[in-house]
Amino acid sequence: MLPEPDLELKVICPTTLIGMTDKSYQPTIAGLRAFAAVAEKQHFGSAATTLAVSQSTLSQALSALETGLGVNLVERSTRRVFLTEEGRQLLPQAQAVIEAMTAFTAAAAGASDPLQGSIRLGLIPTVAPYVLPTLLAGLAERLPALTLRVIEDQTERLLTGLREGSLDAALIALPAEASGITEIPVYDEDFVLALPPGHPLAGERRVSPTALAELPLLLLDEGHCLRDQALDVCRMAGVRAELANTRAASLATAVQCVTGGLGVTLIPQSAVPVETARSRLDLAYFAAPRPGRRIGLVFRSSSGRGASYRQLAQLIGELVGSDQQVRPAR
Repeated sequence: MLPEPDLELKVICPTTLIGMTDKSYQPTIAGLRAFAAVAEKQHFGSAATTLAVSQSTLSQALSALETGLGVNLVERSTRRVFLTEEGRQLLPQAQAVIEAMTAFTAAAAGASDPLQGSIRLGLIPTVAPYVLPTLLAGLAERLPALTLRVIEDQTERLLTGLREGSLDAALIALPAEASGITEIPVYDEDFVLALPPGHPLAGERRVSPTALAELPLLLLDEGHCLRDQALDVCRMAGVRAELANTRAASLATAVQCVTGGLGVTLIPQSAVPVETARSRLDLAYFAAPRPGRRIGLVFRSSSGRGASYRQLAQLIGELVGSDQQVRPAR
């Protein structure tokens, strides 16, 4: 008779199964949150309260995580919960995943609502220096979740940035008359005649635009919409402006040239407080109907963010209107 083979009976207990890792297992965020909360509170009841779940739900999520990983993360007792050595090693990674998931969710919320995320906002040079202090302070208070990135440039380059996707929205003079671009009027403002100190027209309140025919008019360089608008004022008045030999790359430079007696220029009402505070500048105001410009928010029509940008445009109008002598666009 052949000898019976030796039989060895192995009993696998539940705790041994923890060491058998399922390599295809992917932890859930619920399991990681349960682990992190238990590690922080060292108490199942307190951890469950923190996560606003039942204690049984928390315990199941943690147990599923341990089983899937094949690792005991916590040592349970009747009074307290302790991290195992493996738990202490894995906790920082679990916390990093939770933080990354939170950031991802926040970014997704910002993507669906730009006022809860980041906006790349373009501004033309004759707007940016004069309204940005008001905008940055006001938007930080009214839209604390909004992160604003500011790009200052001339109109055509801002429109190009919009079309190419490097900008989200821009504050420019209207009309833009660009295909694929939606315009939202924000505010209207008058042009004011900036004069050298002691000029005969200083302080006048009813200057006719026809007076520009007899004044050396300083213009900004090509590409600035304010240059074209100043020439439009002359054309609408039926006069040919006497152009000064000097041209400026910025409105601030043009104002300095005016104070030096090199000519006169037109400045928007929103620029008056800043430019008169830093320059010896006299002013004159045009007779009604006063020439001016309309500033608006523009964005890609295909962005699908019209409602959010209309809300932003309204807020910009309120902020600028309360701080500058401009009128909400009708």
